[in-house]
Amino acid sequence: MKRLRIYMVSLASAAAMLFTVAAGAAAEFPNAPADTAAMMKGTQTAVMAGGCFWGMEGVFERLKGVVDVTSGYSGGEKNTAHYEMVGSGTTGHAESIQIHYNPAQISYGILLKIFFSVAHDPTQLNYQGPDHGTQYRSVIFYANDGQKQVAEGYIRTLDKAKLFSQPIVTQVVPLKAFYPAEDYHQKFLDNNPNYPYIVYWDLPKIADLQRSYPQLVATNAAIGG
Repeated sequence: MKRLRIYMVSLASAAAMLFTVAAGAAAEFPNAPADTAAMMKGTQTAVMAGGCFWGMEGVFERLKGVVDVTSGYSGGEKNTAHYEMVGSGTTGHAESIQIHYNPAQISYGILLKIFFSVAHDPTQLNYQGPDHGTQYRSVIFYANDGQKQVAEGYIRTLDKAKLFSQPIVTQVVPLKAFYPAEDYHQKFLDNNPNYPYIVYWDLPKIADLQRSYPQLVATNAAIGG
């Protein structure tokens, strides 16, 4: 497994490379546009990508109102939705997460707010931290016109707010399919909290979430819980 190598970087350098957003800006992030009525009926699904799915899954599964999160692949064909093939960067897939959430407790807009302010750096083109390739690109896969409008509107809002020192490169594209990743990738952060990659690149995101948005974090969100 490619990421089983140890990244020889310090916590300080990892934190410095994770985001180009100004210090303290997470608390100042504007809200996304209101969700449409069509997205407020029953359990909803959101699919997005922003680097390694281990950390993305770890962040979103800790939010109140999130029912479950699955790591997987989106953007390519079913027959290439396998980790080693996706890792070649030639399949069209991005390492993605599928989020099932209760819109009565958390909105699609709030999910996007966490996506942009905590879960990844939306200004890094075809890479995220130490991971390089199109499979690590920043993407919002919209399932309907309502999600598309909210996502595109929010990116315009963030661009206007100038919270990032570089342009946002997040793609907003229609969701064609989502394919769950292999079993060993599911809940990887919780099952491997001492794994070097998790320690250097993903646990700081969890800490940022808990520090910046404590009101959104579920009570059972402890690492390994």
